[in-house]
Amino acid sequence: MQDAAEIWKQALPSIMQGITGRGVWAALNAVQPIAYEDDVLVIGIPHVDSELAGHLRLPATKRIMEIAVSKVLGKNTAVRLIDGTHASDYELAKRRDVERRRLQEAEMVKMRAEMAAKSSWETIYEQLSRRFAAVSNKSLPQNRARFYEEAVALIADVRRSQESFDDLGERNFARCLERLAQYSEVPSTLVASDVLRRAGEL
Repeated sequence: MQDAAEIWKQALPSIMQGITGRGVWAALNAVQPIAYEDDVLVIGIPHVDSELAGHLRLPATKRIMEIAVSKVLGKNTAVRLIDGTHASDYELAKRRDVERRRLQEAEMVKMRAEMAAKSSWETIYEQLSRRFAAVSNKSLPQNRARFYEEAVALIADVRRSQESFDDLGERNFARCLERLAQYSEVPSTLVASDVLRRAGEL
């Protein structure tokens, strides 16, 4: 493994030639190389000089650093700036990376579940419309009663398979209950009671 300090030492003159401004120069002079792994040169700014880090996080400055480092190594290399200058600071940054990825993955799982639930309820919502449109002689209560029983069973089946009960899912479930209440002329509270009882929740 190539030494991070040596890589930075060789790249620094080229970097200094490519940038202007006292703030950037001060930041570069404060930088300490920490590690080189997986084609990434990790550099750090001392905590006492953390206000200088913003100069090095500018896209243009970061690009100049990466071009210079890449020339030294003869291959495309990224430069990562962290807070702190010790190996322990880098270990902390990596642990934060892992936690950030875990939270992102958890959020993606949640989002996919929400979208799946929404899609299921939207499908049921549309099916209720199609099934009610197919009912003949809607003015007859016995025909509406048959439609009602079929619709309750349909909604209850989806309810039993529902994996998440977040606010979005509950609102989409409620839309279907309200639609059935409208079509069947049964109060929505009674519709909900019948569906939840059929689903085993009451």
